[in-house]
Amino acid sequence: MNWQDEYSKKLISADEAAKLVKSGDWVEYGFGINCARDFDEALAQRTDELTDVKIRCDIGAYQHFTAEADPEGQHFLWHSWHVGAHDKKFIGKNLYYIPMKFHENPMMTRKDCEPDNVAVIQVTPMDKHGYFNFGGSSVNCWAAMETAEITILEVNQNLPRCLGGNQECVHITQVDYIIESKNQPIATIGSAEPSEVEAKMAGYIIDRLYNGNCIQLGIGGTPNAVGKMVAASDLKDLGVHTEMYVDAYLEMFKAGKITGARKNLDRYKQVYSFAMGSRELYDYIDDNPGLASYSVDYTNNPAVIAQIDDFVSINACIEVDLFGQVCAETVGTRHISGTGGQLDFVEGAYKSKNGQSFICLPSTIEIKGQLTSRIKATLSPGAIVTDPRTATHMLVTEYGIANMKGKSTWERAEALVNIAHPKFRDELIAEADKMNIWRRSNRVEGAIINF
Repeated sequence: MNWQDEYSKKLISADEAAKLVKSGDWVEYGFGINCARDFDEALAQRTDELTDVKIRCDIGAYQHFTAEADPEGQHFLWHSWHVGAHDKKFIGKNLYYIPMKFHENPMMTRKDCEPDNVAVIQVTPMDKHGYFNFGGSSVNCWAAMETAEITILEVNQNLPRCLGGNQECVHITQVDYIIESKNQPIATIGSAEPSEVEAKMAGYIIDRLYNGNCIQLGIGGTPNAVGKMVAASDLKDLGVHTEMYVDAYLEMFKAGKITGARKNLDRYKQVYSFAMGSRELYDYIDDNPGLASYSVDYTNNPAVIAQIDDFVSINACIEVDLFGQVCAETVGTRHISGTGGQLDFVEGAYKSKNGQSFICLPSTIEIKGQLTSRIKATLSPGAIVTDPRTATHMLVTEYGIANMKGKSTWERAEALVNIAHPKFRDELIAEADKMNIWRRSNRVEGAIINF
């Protein structure tokens, strides 16, 4: 069947699509590199005509035209599931965060969120079968489309066509309107070289990896350093199951480390929910049958992760306290990042047979010229708990690894003091003593501690 006639009937301009939005509407954009761009630019031209239009998005990877057009948020108010780079200058002004566990995003979209009046998702061109592909982000596109009154696709020829998986494509008969975009380049992110501290933390983790591990890398210098070191190691037959597919996986694949041959779920496939990285990365995932793009309620479901033996999860955080509580979202009350999938993988990896979950942070940070410990007696006032003490598995600094599982409060405090910067250890011991979680000292200066 020739689907081009159907395509032509549904084709409208970005300006015409923007006119479908009414005051008071909820509008949902696609995730990451699938975020609407030309539509948002056209909608911003209607600023004076509209009030109280609420836009919901997760890591919108492009310029936020509507947010820029209305700094007070009277006409357009953004809501972010995470708060990415483009969101940060608007947070607390005309953009607000929606707390979530990432694997619950599609469920919340279908069950708890105010239904979308309009959903707009950037997609690849239609294929001969009448299908469009969500490209690098299958996270929650279908959940948004299922709950929207009006569905609009914004076609961009530069998006990679990513094979699935599940919920990675949509048919021409399942949407209301099509916009042919300006085909702007899709967003890329770089991967900086790891610092000396990040490389040291990565080294401790590498020592605990073995052939056949299935690896999830989060955002941050240490996960990136692990990927680079794996690429240069003797490890083999590694698997991939992750929310975010980044350039570190490409490096590992090119080095022959990734085969997925030992995975007991989705064997031989590199599984992910969204991709963000270099143009080379997008070219690699384009039409690549070795990868499978899934919705995030599959990739990040702790019950699914737990089924994969020898799972290793590597993420980063901002600070931890002596109870083992982890903050990866805020500095005090200042928003830095969302919960994302960290808790999903912390819980899922631990429940995997032989699974390991690592959360990494340098032991110190310099603030206004003053060295400050990132291991604290208690979290900073207002700091958000991303991982409760009951979930935290292994914490890593440049001084070693501390295992929180099965440890009493004094054992946790002792293990964390031993991976804190030496300058702050006595101070932390004194604080632990005041809180009645200190029993004795087993500090070993200058040693790698694995509790």
